[in-house]
Amino acid sequence: MIAMTAVPNRWVRLYPQDTMANTDAVTVSPDNRGLAYADGFFTTMGVIDGLILWSDYHYQRLVSHAAALQLNIDSESLLVILPLYAQQLEQGMLKLVVTRAAQEVRGYGYTPVAGGSDCEVWLKATAMRVSTGLQLSLPDGNLVPIQPNASAICLSSQIACLPPPLAGLKSLSRLDNVLASGELQRIKIEPLASGIASILSEGLLRDMSGQWVEGTMSNVFYQLAEAPLSKSETISSAHKGNDQKNNGYENRDCEEGESYLTTGQWYTPSMAQSGVAGVMRQVILDALSSTEYPVVIRPLTDEDLPKLTQIFFCNALRGIMPMSRLTLLSGEVVGFK
Repeated sequence: MIAMTAVPNRWVRLYPQDTMANTDAVTVSPDNRGLAYADGFFTTMGVIDGLILWSDYHYQRLVSHAAALQLNIDSESLLVILPLYAQQLEQGMLKLVVTRAAQEVRGYGYTPVAGGSDCEVWLKATAMRVSTGLQLSLPDGNLVPIQPNASAICLSSQIACLPPPLAGLKSLSRLDNVLASGELQRIKIEPLASGIASILSEGLLRDMSGQWVEGTMSNVFYQLAEAPLSKSETISSAHKGNDQKNNGYENRDCEEGESYLTTGQWYTPSMAQSGVAGVMRQVILDALSSTEYPVVIRPLTDEDLPKLTQIFFCNALRGIMPMSRLTLLSGEVVGFK
């Protein structure tokens, strides 16, 4: 385990132990398989008051991704090390990157090992503000931040359809998201977009089959005009005094009428062939699983877009990002109350 006097604002190698840990230099060989082949995965964890948000879900990602990619990760040791960095950081973000260790096999190949390939595990701690202003109480009592209403736009960029072992993983191969994010940034600076640029926060992406799947940095949930309304009109207020239950978020009541989650039927696209099965997506799926209207996994198609009545994006750092409008590829704008 690496001795820490302060959290370094740079990459450190947790395993094998970073021999440069006490210097300002970090070296990555061009032979690193994450660099050469995107052979690995990552997870990004928010930290508030020294606690890792949704730590159980991030642990599940470590286990599931290691199994899918045939990597040998000492997840139990990471469960000990990561909270120490979180305590030192207090407020910010931990990014963990896992890559397959260098192989003697030339090219893409690797030597199969019964317990999985050895890994390199990298971590960067970044001090930053994690939003805790307005909190939404989930039906299971957990709290998530809810951001101010913003707008989204349908992008022309498309993401890849992947084989079953890779679909849904937060792998290092993210070039399709990189190009899509670049498209979104170009739209924001176009003169014709000046009227919406200030509140344009996310882009909706299709995969190569033509179905709308996710945002550039988030998952998406939506409601349709013909969907039923539930009996509940507003969410219950936040439960008090349960920091572990609330994953480190400060308890604050959500303003009345801000809840999307307890009114009506929500849908979210499948991650079976494309996209990333995000931590916050799973948190919401689990929280609504025993309610009157559990989330339904359903494709989002071109024909659905004019029928949308609500839509939000979500990720583990920003929580829920509700949208007040969605601009379609045709230029038509769908507005939401």
